[in-house]
Amino acid sequence: MPVEVTREGAVAVVIVSRPEALNALNTRTNEELLAVVRELSPADAVRVVVLTGGGDKAFVAGADIAEMQGFTAEEARRFAALGQEVMSGIAAAPQPWIAAVNGFALGGGCELALACDIRLASEKAKFGQPEISLGITPGFGGTQRLPRSIGVGWAKYLVLSGRHIRADEALRIGLVQAVYAKDELMPQALKLAGELAAKSPLAMRYCKAAVNAAADTDITTGQGIERDLFALAFASEDQGEGMAAFLEKRAPEFGGR
Repeated sequence: MPVEVTREGAVAVVIVSRPEALNALNTRTNEELLAVVRELSPADAVRVVVLTGGGDKAFVAGADIAEMQGFTAEEARRFAALGQEVMSGIAAAPQPWIAAVNGFALGGGCELALACDIRLASEKAKFGQPEISLGITPGFGGTQRLPRSIGVGWAKYLVLSGRHIRADEALRIGLVQAVYAKDELMPQALKLAGELAAKSPLAMRYCKAAVNAAADTDITTGQGIERDLFALAFASEDQGEGMAAFLEKRAPEFGGR
């Protein structure tokens, strides 16, 4: 199976596992990823998702060039639409998704990481949008999410040059939030996932929705969305539990209601 899912309590771990192809995204892998996103998104028992690549060389090395080589323009459009549906599904999922980038994250792999809410990287990871060197453009949202993540200048640098950057430079420009030694990446990703899973799942999804809105709306509209979600949180049991726990100097126990 090109996509594997395991559970560790409230945390789901999704592994793209085509190590023989450096986990490249072909149609089948994208279809399975989309099915996983659709399965996990409405699952109340899943509070956080960690996404990584199988093997020790790649997160996802890109879209599958061997499959794409013979595409017609219409086949390419359908392939891009499928990939974009996967990425948009992750970005819109109510739970936070953490990308644990353990190796090459190029082309579609970089776009997959960008769709996640938080990106952690191994010191061996490399990032890039090398499509220009193949005579094509990014197709899974890279031209749209890169500028929103790292600014227009850096986005154009990566997209127009096709260059790869190392994890330390990805950290410097804000493409990833932390870099760890290879053996520490998954333990640190799971530690963060556990911390997020202990928070109110309602407040978590409201926070994610509000921050997502900031990229697509003006500040007045965005503040209206924030205001409404802030108010909605006060209609939840989690708000009462969280504030009571704070005043009583104890750890909260959020039920997601």
